[in-house]
Amino acid sequence: MTMRRHVFIPLLGLIGALLAPLVHANPFEHKLPNGLSVIVKEDRRAPTAVHMAWYRAGSMDESNGTTGVAHVLEHMMFKGTPKVGAGEFNRLVAAAGGRDNAFTSRDYTAYFQQVPQEKLGEMMALEADRMRHLNLSASEFEQEIKVVMEERRLRTDDQPQSLLFEAMNAAAFQSHPYRRPIIGWMNDLENMTVQDARDWYARWYVPNNAYVIVVGDVDHKDVFRAAEKHYGTLKARPLPARKPQEEPTQTGTRRVTVKAPAELPVLIMGYRAPIIRDVEKDIDPYALEMLGAVLSGHGAARFSRHLVREQRLAVSAGAEYDSSARGPGMFYLVGTPSEGKSVAEMEAGLRAEIAKVQVEGVTAEELNRAKAQLVAGQVYKLDSMFAQAMEIGQLEAVGLPYRSSERIIEQLKAVTAEQVQAVAKRYFSDDSLTVGVLDPQPLAGAPRRSFANVRH
Repeated sequence: MTMRRHVFIPLLGLIGALLAPLVHANPFEHKLPNGLSVIVKEDRRAPTAVHMAWYRAGSMDESNGTTGVAHVLEHMMFKGTPKVGAGEFNRLVAAAGGRDNAFTSRDYTAYFQQVPQEKLGEMMALEADRMRHLNLSASEFEQEIKVVMEERRLRTDDQPQSLLFEAMNAAAFQSHPYRRPIIGWMNDLENMTVQDARDWYARWYVPNNAYVIVVGDVDHKDVFRAAEKHYGTLKARPLPARKPQEEPTQTGTRRVTVKAPAELPVLIMGYRAPIIRDVEKDIDPYALEMLGAVLSGHGAARFSRHLVREQRLAVSAGAEYDSSARGPGMFYLVGTPSEGKSVAEMEAGLRAEIAKVQVEGVTAEELNRAKAQLVAGQVYKLDSMFAQAMEIGQLEAVGLPYRSSERIIEQLKAVTAEQVQAVAKRYFSDDSLTVGVLDPQPLAGAPRRSFANVRH
């Protein structure tokens, strides 16, 4: 044990040494008169650039009756402008030697292109054009809403574990908009109109609700000049007032069961957990990140070792927690019991692992390995221009300073075993627990499905 413990302490120091020269390549920021922030991180390792446009609007900003409209509008953003025909955006990016895509989350919507650095100005022109001049025709909308409904069928309605997570989320949150699925409820999609998309676009797609991130082989002064040229002409408009949306305190366990064709049952246990609002003061989220890594952060973590290999209780077992979000946080325990084992046994096994941490704490070896895994992930992420841009964008989206990434890593490295034990005691209470169970129904000849890679 002593010899193995010494392996991880030097590794953590090495990771810090590797991280230093990358993190200190600080970004530059310039705010245009119209309110658009432009953030540039210079990275000279390859002659390419990542260009991202982020909007501070996601599914949490939707209303009942129009759920899914943020994602629908993301699709419509590729339907052209008076200057660029429908479907031409992707073709122009490809012709420039690049790739592009977009994604919608609960907290934001973002669009990106990765291109040779000399094509950056062209990407800015394209993105600025659709920020203000998007075509939103009824005929294009009627075609695209069908695509979104089919996407919902394939990714949610036909995926039992996704259905379970959706139902569990709706139970875990009583009033907060996180209770609604990003893809939207099918009934809302069926009744959505092009005017709903137009209203969303007019409300949120304005420069003072957006920020642009560029990472790559660029000079920040050149990027700022290009941003002034392409984005600077867009007019700012007043944004709707965002009212606080605090979730009421949970006062007891909630349980939900979903019946769907599947081979094995699935159990999800979700506990209310804090997220980072203040990078310096909010210590518990860092300790919860470490707890998640101790439980399931690698092949030798507790869940894999105890529940899967030793007890043969589970086919798979994991912990999932994200310490950053605009809304409230949740810490999830997920397990699929082995054939012949019940959901009740699976729940008891997960509870027992948490209880061990509450009573006995975690070892120095476990904590050092968890730190090595988490911090190494940050280092490897910095090796990718796209991942660097994503990190900046996500921090900005949830209201954290994008320059705080280095400090967040320092806070993770400073977590103690006592803090990990303390958060296990503090947040894993039945009063803050929501339990979701997938009750498998006969497959009736349906093809076998794998749920291992389903994203929540």
